[in-house]
Amino acid sequence: MIRILLSAKLGELRWTQADLARATGIRPNTINEMYHELAERVSLEHLDLICEALGCQLSDLLVSEPNNPKKIIHTRNGSLIPPEK
Repeated sequence: MIRILLSAKLGELRWTQADLARATGIRPNTINEMYHELAERVSLEHLDLICEALGCQLSDLLVSEPNNPKKIIHTRNGSLIPPEK
């Protein structure tokens, strides 16, 4: 699962969602969805603007964590991936 760490980064810098929306020109609703990790899709342009405004790297905003349970159960060639025990 991909996690968006925008809330932690804004808290660290003591910025509000409104501050970020004003600085980037991104709609407040879009910022709010990312802040609460509700966004299903994120624009690369938005991520670039946020990184620029906050003076951070993309790796400071996005992290990948293992899915439990795994979402992918087949490989590209069709064979099953054995479940972890």
